[in-house]
Amino acid sequence: MKIKDGFLLREIAGSWVVVPLGQRVVEYNGLMVLSESGAMLWKKMETGAEMDDLVQAILSEYDIDEATARADVEEMVGNISKRGLIE
Repeated sequence: MKIKDGFLLREIAGSWVVVPLGQRVVEYNGLMVLSESGAMLWKKMETGAEMDDLVQAILSEYDIDEATARADVEEMVGNISKRGLIE
């Protein structure tokens, strides 16, 4: 999975915000605010990452079980996929 080109992740006033650039402004009208863990996953997906890579990233950062990590990653990926942000 890889995030489409034309989106920029920035930390603004302590919040992680995804901003569309160029033509993406027309396609995706608005901003997306991500949690700390969401921003970490986004960064990994900018260069391409598989579901298992994302789950492992969450497991290495947070003290949770694999089932919870996978459910959280699937929810995040599902949300950004519905918005058409994944290639």
